[in-house]
Amino acid sequence: MSTLRLHPETIAIRGVKEQTSYNEHNSALFLTSSFMFDDAKTGAALFDGSTQGFTYTRTNNPTVAAFQARVAQLEQGEAGLATATGMAAINAVFLALLKTGDHLVASKSLFGTTIGLLNNILPRFGIEVTLVSQTDMTEWQAAIRPNTRMLFVETPSNPLNELADIDQLAELAHRHQALLVVDNSFLSSALQQPLRLGADLSVQSATKAIDGHGRVMGGVICGSAALINEIFLHVRTTGEVLSPFNAWVLLSGVETLYLRMEKQSANALEVAQFLSTQPQVAAVHYTGMTNHPQKALVHKQQHGGGIVVAFEVKGGEQAAWQVIDTLTLFSKTANLGDVKSTVAHPWTTTHGRMAPEAKLDAGIQPGLIRLSIGLEHAADLKADLSNALSQINV
Repeated sequence: MSTLRLHPETIAIRGVKEQTSYNEHNSALFLTSSFMFDDAKTGAALFDGSTQGFTYTRTNNPTVAAFQARVAQLEQGEAGLATATGMAAINAVFLALLKTGDHLVASKSLFGTTIGLLNNILPRFGIEVTLVSQTDMTEWQAAIRPNTRMLFVETPSNPLNELADIDQLAELAHRHQALLVVDNSFLSSALQQPLRLGADLSVQSATKAIDGHGRVMGGVICGSAALINEIFLHVRTTGEVLSPFNAWVLLSGVETLYLRMEKQSANALEVAQFLSTQPQVAAVHYTGMTNHPQKALVHKQQHGGGIVVAFEVKGGEQAAWQVIDTLTLFSKTANLGDVKSTVAHPWTTTHGRMAPEAKLDAGIQPGLIRLSIGLEHAADLKADLSNALSQINV
């Protein structure tokens, strides 16, 4: 690695790489379950940690090591840890760092599966959870207890693009000897670095923007070496690890991450501006809009508006379904971050398992539609949306 002070766009391409004696140009794929020892003494040293190296892919693998180290560089963290999925990363953070009797404060404006983990699984382990407003700092402050050990937030929120002030939440957490963990999946390392803003851990679903092509699943956690090691001890034991093949695919995604996110964000802004002028649309939620209620905070902690646009159509669920069914260019799938634009109905898909009152409390309406904007020409996406919106009566 060069000793030059490199820009992140260069690190994404030229960052950590496990180079073999064959001097390959591309990152090598190590498809092996285990690694051999030169002798018994070396094997013992590898297992007791006195010698660094690889023993078993559940513990570590050169391809996986390269991926997690490169993302850690982009997140400005000391270390990174890759997992099988984004939810595995979140689960590992909670179960490695929290114990029975601990208290967690989290935003109520989270991905539906994360809410399910908080409400249905963590309490089984005696971990108390309080959900608060994404944007109201007074609620976060009021929720703190003597046993609060962690604050968790996804910013921007899924799917309404509400922001949480990472700097303020970090100050609150640290004042009470708690950790701040930020889900950075919506923006990725290209558009936001939570650690730089004071967070202790940044978690991403690498399935989303890092892959960018809807091919494989993965998750990654970045932070201090001490915290990552503590989580690593949990992950290697429970087997929530990323496969070498997926790591190899994700490394190629990292290489084009910055270019993709820049173009997709530009497309998203154009689509959001178009939607805001349509009579069938009641509201548009996108952090890149000049009228976003948290515009100052957007400029403080983001490098762009991101790729997700949510909008509410007049007519509720029936109208939303009609729009979705009429679209031809948007893939009807709940994934996001793909170079192909996607469309989903949060009320019945990503947040479908939540109780209706919980969805409404989180600001999710039956008429809400979530778009993930890809690399198609923005004019074609707008034309597709215009045709679909024209089919509903307002």
